[in-house]
Amino acid sequence: MIVVQYLRSVLFIVQMYVLMVVMAVVMFPFALIGGRGTAIWVCRTYSRWIRVSLRWIVGLRTEIRGTVPEGDVIVASKHQSFLDILLLYSALPQGKFIMKKSLLWAPFLGWYAWLIGCIPVDRARGAAAMKAMLAAVRNPRFAGGQLIIFPQGTRVAPGVRAEYKIGAGALYRTMKLPCVPAAANVGLFWPRHGLLRKPGLAVIEFLPAIEPGMDPHRFMAELEARIEPASDALMAEAGRKA
Repeated sequence: MIVVQYLRSVLFIVQMYVLMVVMAVVMFPFALIGGRGTAIWVCRTYSRWIRVSLRWIVGLRTEIRGTVPEGDVIVASKHQSFLDILLLYSALPQGKFIMKKSLLWAPFLGWYAWLIGCIPVDRARGAAAMKAMLAAVRNPRFAGGQLIIFPQGTRVAPGVRAEYKIGAGALYRTMKLPCVPAAANVGLFWPRHGLLRKPGLAVIEFLPAIEPGMDPHRFMAELEARIEPASDALMAEAGRKA
């Protein structure tokens, strides 16, 4: 059975990247003309197809729980694999990411990241990167929508504890917007590395918002206290033992 699941996983991955290239190239002129709205439609359509094809090809169902945030908010999400990016984007009406600057130069992905208003951050620059990020969120070009940040700064495997970075707290203080935490269990089925995609139920859960006005350090503690137990609960539901 594991051999069959690997073959299904490879088939899924091949069609995923073929479709990414085809959609990106064919739709890019329309996205340039139509602007952010068209680019968002292309990216959401692609993300939703990935959810459908995951179920059909590898038996991995996906689910969005909680109240999907609308309007101008910060979304601070657990990040376990590429799947949580796709699930978040498929659900949010105007999602955009705080992302590594190097990804802007990635073919196809970088084109659309720029068009939908993602904010690139050069993490190697340390404090200067933080200042640049906070300056960018004040730029009208990046205004509006749901700004997604991964507060641990990188993908973290299920069961691994990693520090929550202060960048999310700095955004929260600067933007003065509600922050919606999001929990995930997706790394159990779509790992950070490797080809195997496992059947099951991958979930992103939007949690109650943290309203603006909290001290940033207290906010960071509250954020972690909400995301980690909720993610652990989703993973336990999926069969992972503590």
